[in-house]
Amino acid sequence: MRHLLAFSIYLLAFLTLSAQELTVRAPGRVDVGSRFEVRYEVNDRASDFRGPSFKGLSVLSGPMVSHQQGMTIINGQMSRNVSTGFTYIILADAEGTFNIGSASCNVDGKRVTCQGFSIRVEKGSTQAPQQNAYGGGQQRRQSAAQPAQSGSIDSKSLFARASISKNNPYQGEQVILTYKIYTQVSLSQYQIDKLPGNKGFWSEDITRDGAVRQYEETVDGRRYMVAEIRRGALFAQESGKLTIEPLDLDVLALVQRQRQRTGSIWDLFDDPFFNPTQAVEKHLRTNNINVHVKPLPEAPKGFNGAVGSFNVKAETDTREVRANEAITYRLTVSGAGNLMLIDAPAIEFPKVFEVYDPQINDHINRSSNGISGSRTFEWVLIPRNQGDYTLPAFSFVFFDPNTGRYVTKRVEAIPVHINKGDPKSMKNVTSNKSDVKLLNSDINYIHTQNTRLTPLLSRDSTPWWFWPLLLLILSGTAAAIIVGRRNQARQQDIAGVRLRRATKMARRRLKSAAALLHTDNDNRFYEEIYKAIWGCLADKYNIELSRLSSDTVRQCLAEKQVPDEQQARILHTLQQVDMARFAPGDASTRKQEIYDEALQMIVMI
Repeated sequence: MRHLLAFSIYLLAFLTLSAQELTVRAPGRVDVGSRFEVRYEVNDRASDFRGPSFKGLSVLSGPMVSHQQGMTIINGQMSRNVSTGFTYIILADAEGTFNIGSASCNVDGKRVTCQGFSIRVEKGSTQAPQQNAYGGGQQRRQSAAQPAQSGSIDSKSLFARASISKNNPYQGEQVILTYKIYTQVSLSQYQIDKLPGNKGFWSEDITRDGAVRQYEETVDGRRYMVAEIRRGALFAQESGKLTIEPLDLDVLALVQRQRQRTGSIWDLFDDPFFNPTQAVEKHLRTNNINVHVKPLPEAPKGFNGAVGSFNVKAETDTREVRANEAITYRLTVSGAGNLMLIDAPAIEFPKVFEVYDPQINDHINRSSNGISGSRTFEWVLIPRNQGDYTLPAFSFVFFDPNTGRYVTKRVEAIPVHINKGDPKSMKNVTSNKSDVKLLNSDINYIHTQNTRLTPLLSRDSTPWWFWPLLLLILSGTAAAIIVGRRNQARQQDIAGVRLRRATKMARRRLKSAAALLHTDNDNRFYEEIYKAIWGCLADKYNIELSRLSSDTVRQCLAEKQVPDEQQARILHTLQQVDMARFAPGDASTRKQEIYDEALQMIVMI
């Protein structure tokens, strides 16, 4: 019965925690002037994130959105998961306790909410400095258990290693770099913390999305489950000794929880049946890799940097056109190697062709075995004369690292026949070449008839409406100048501007007070009444707000020669507002009277 009760409590708590999908991680206490990180996480792809306002704190950046891929290995079975994070960088620039509101986001069409929390900002102490992200403060999560310290797993049970397919490649040769996790414990997830620097290499990521290769391997007599978490194709751009820096990552492992007894009912939850494992966070770092890159042998003529195993093919879209019509010449290089680094070969086309710079089309396959596919160069050729011509043959040279020799592929010549072109099409011939050749018919006369020219303002040619239109334009210009100068003078009259806006601003403020008239927020109501009256006085009589108070308002009105009756009415209204908060009686009736008096006073002003 006792175990059944404990199991029910545990199951209820587990379901409750699982329902809270959006989590927040933030420190509970920070020092004044320090920067810290607040991170919201959800174990799925999320969108439409709406964060809190962080009132009282300064938001330096955020929310910064990040997506992480995780991996789970339990009993030899591996699965992938995706999480989304929203990160703020906050500056604590004032002491106090700040209540941070709730946040929400959309997950699979459903709105998920995370409750708010509090952060205490205190003066700095002489103790060890506080960590910027989460260190030194309480970590709040709605759905995840607090991980244990990383020291409970030894380096032989869990480690990461980098390996390369070849340690002494040729310059430009493709090698495969693989990062693996070796583990003898169950893993919950991993996150790459820092990618390595590959100085001297051209690198391409060839990791397949959602697919992590796993297998068993024996290292130093111990059996491990191995997961290949990342693969890359590297092409050395220089010879000599190059170093591949290590990769840093964080993993969350599941280890057997130690059973503890304290003599309380909570000992039930330490039973392996209820809570058999605990999460252990561990930082892993791969090894450095030294690569000795061999220089290429002396290159023959025609070599343009291609290293790998390739085939080459040339073709045209047609072999017979008319003069001034385009021909497309395609050269396709296919195979495996440094396709992205191959330049177009230099081909000597006949001078009768106008040749445009080639367009490059890539069809690259990035698989776990490396880079392969094809690169196509397309030249547009425009023949200018009729006749039979030949697009020349040439040699494509590449270096094959498997044999250590240069290979020459012969590209055969392609004959083309150019028919006589349409003379009319010569008018539409355009070229982007810098040296344009003159044609025999490059100038066409616009008009060859005799044309009679007449002065525009002569009596015979000027229409009747010209002079009235000219007078109207001049009058409009003069009126625009006069009105513009008058408006400029009005804008420079500060007192006049404030006088014109007095009624408008007073109506706006009284509108806010009217909205609060039938609410319980009396302080806000009287504050709006005060702003309406004092703002109207300041704008009407051009008095600075800093000078207005219950003691000085009479003096200011007297200086402006305000009639005594208006002075008495204004001072009476201000006095009634001051006394209304503390006078006994019906609050709603009193507020209505104050509002009516303020309205009448403003209308009078």
